[in-house]
Amino acid sequence: MSVPNLKIENLHVSIDDKEILKDFNLEINGGEIHAIMGPNGTGKSTLASAIMGHPKYEITSGSVTMDGEDVLEMEVDERARAGMFLAMQYPSEISGITNADFMRSAINANREEGDELSLMKFIRKMDEKMDVLDMDQSFAQRYLNEGFSGGEKKRNEILQLLMLEPRIAILDEIDSGLDIDALKVVSEGVNQMRGENFGCLIITHYQRLLDYITPDKVHVMMQGRIVKSGGAELAERLEAEGYDWIKEELGIEDERVDAGQEA
Repeated sequence: MSVPNLKIENLHVSIDDKEILKDFNLEINGGEIHAIMGPNGTGKSTLASAIMGHPKYEITSGSVTMDGEDVLEMEVDERARAGMFLAMQYPSEISGITNADFMRSAINANREEGDELSLMKFIRKMDEKMDVLDMDQSFAQRYLNEGFSGGEKKRNEILQLLMLEPRIAILDEIDSGLDIDALKVVSEGVNQMRGENFGCLIITHYQRLLDYITPDKVHVMMQGRIVKSGGAELAERLEAEGYDWIKEELGIEDERVDAGQEA
């Protein structure tokens, strides 16, 4: 199987006739972890939602391809089957469906008929991945995210990542609301996925996550596009100095593109 490739070219995205992303470009290959940082309201979460097909975001121009295939022509479930994964900032609660049932159904939906993961193999795999994330085995039989704390929901998102083994993952602020111990555990889960068959985009406000998941590339997003890129040292400078030096360098006065929306 070829190395995963996600390519976003000249992407423009609007919501309620207001343009949020403006000529956005990014390419992620297998073996790479990219981080996007930027002030509130610059289009970060809009990017994640638009790529994964959220209906409220209108893509007005540009392209998104996954392994050369047109992502924008795919239904949401087809994007998942193509190997794409989104860990959401605010995961939904679903009553009546256990974590175990949800994940086994999701895994088998991505496999060919007759090649479904057996119940025993699924249980062994889930037990192993829950141990990595220091999750109590009772989580398997709890309803999906129902009654979970914020930290438990984030661990559950990373459990799904480890179980589904996507080719490209987008992690939208998985560090928000986590204490330092939970942050280390979640980061360990992401680091376990590193390899040439896995590419990852991490959207975050804070450099602290990148202390535990070292990115190959860091991008700064303002006014709906990437305005600066660099290595892990760029995140360290942002933590120390904030974003004003970039705005001054580029002559940007107001970095918000979507007042009233965090994106």
